[in-house]
Amino acid sequence: MQKRKHRNNSQPVFNNVTNLEPFLKNPDKKRKVEIIPRNLNQERYLDLLLDNTCSIIIATGPAGTGKTLLAMQAAIRALKSGEIGRIVVTRPAVGVENEKHGFLPGDLTRKMEPWVKPLFDVLHEYYTPRDTLSMIENEIIEICPLAFMRGRTFKNSLIIADEMQNATPNQMKMLLTRIGENSRIVVTGDIKQTDRKEGDNGLLDFNNLVTRFRDSDHVGVIEFTGGDIERHPAVEEVLRIYGDI
Repeated sequence: MQKRKHRNNSQPVFNNVTNLEPFLKNPDKKRKVEIIPRNLNQERYLDLLLDNTCSIIIATGPAGTGKTLLAMQAAIRALKSGEIGRIVVTRPAVGVENEKHGFLPGDLTRKMEPWVKPLFDVLHEYYTPRDTLSMIENEIIEICPLAFMRGRTFKNSLIIADEMQNATPNQMKMLLTRIGENSRIVVTGDIKQTDRKEGDNGLLDFNNLVTRFRDSDHVGVIEFTGGDIERHPAVEEVLRIYGDI
């Protein structure tokens, strides 16, 4: 895990945070967010997620280690407590082995829905679909494709960039420079499941750069292994059969 110079557990409440209550049809439904790490690396990851001095968090490792789950839970907790005013979700629109799905109808949010479904699966554990729709319409939750992030600055936001092993180095650099006042970025991915190889892999490229940089004040890195898999035991076995762990 990347070592950082300092740590501050203070939880500042951001200014001008949107009040969620008018947008929620059932504001009392599943409001409490209890995040329970199941192993040491998840505990370290959660420590980074809850440390507001860590502006960029990179979490890599195999499927089932909780990279996306814990990031979304931390974002929802921050939103509910008023620490942030918006959750922004994004990921590269790349299918498995460049699988094509044809034309997708609807607006930009509808077009991106298949790509961010794993993130919204976690969101729906705490909000009803109607509540979620209301927050999307009022831009409390934003689905933003990587291609539409260039030139933007996100303030009072937590940005979750999922499956970033399929991003290019230029996309990764562009994403990581979108941070504005009181904002943070969580980047997740599994380099072994990438459709991009070394030299064209933004997640691998940035990981290598951070390793060489060594002493970062604002970037935290956690690398999960096969021993951290907390999904169904069959997931670990499948990855062992494939020789990934």
